[in-house]
Amino acid sequence: MADESFTNPRLAAIYDVLDPDRSDLDAYVRIAKESGARRVLDIGCGTGVFALLLADRGIEVVGVDPAGASLDVARGKPGSERVRWIHGDATALPPLRTDLATMTANVAQAIVDPETWRLTLRGAHEALRPGGLLVFETRDPARRAWEEWNRRESYRVTDIPGGGEVETWVRLVDVSGPLVTFRWTYAFAADGQVLTSDSTLRFRERQEIEADLTARGYVVEDVRDAPDRPGREFVFLARRPDPDQEPAP
Repeated sequence: MADESFTNPRLAAIYDVLDPDRSDLDAYVRIAKESGARRVLDIGCGTGVFALLLADRGIEVVGVDPAGASLDVARGKPGSERVRWIHGDATALPPLRTDLATMTANVAQAIVDPETWRLTLRGAHEALRPGGLLVFETRDPARRAWEEWNRRESYRVTDIPGGGEVETWVRLVDVSGPLVTFRWTYAFAADGQVLTSDSTLRFRERQEIEADLTARGYVVEDVRDAPDRPGREFVFLARRPDPDQEPAP
């Protein structure tokens, strides 16, 4: 189930305004360019920011997301007709043959159920052509990012065009092993409405992720630093092997 910030139409409509700096996507755009990808599967595409960045570059994109309200925002953006939008997740995709599959931002960590995680990796593997690449990021648990998730660090007021000011802040709710739950609050000045959205992320160790990828048939080619958050995240590049390109024994 997607969080309220993605499924509630009022919250989905302001998501991009509240998070305008998407420089985190630059690394993914570079990887798409470096790999020569012509067809990309954007898993957890949300409001379509990354999918449309790629489509603007002439890349054929499939965006999949379980949150209908976020997809409605994506479909309403200029150029959205160039992207194939799918309401669902990577565990049940139609037949695809993509060069690259991505899970940007919190997507990989938001898949907290171990079986759903395994099925997502399998679904991405099946969607990739032989030789295709899966790229995603996840926070390093050792950095304990959740210790900064509080009202003092996160409070801000944003002026929404045509919608007035919105106060937002986050509060840590629970830490249970690898699972971290937090709550965003949104207070709308225009009508006084206050909405909340609870989220849970799974903080996986690097070795655990590498083992999961290997078990699903990937070859882990690289684990990089996230350029926008150096020393805080892992960026995994895992390839579906191409038997036709393997050297003869």
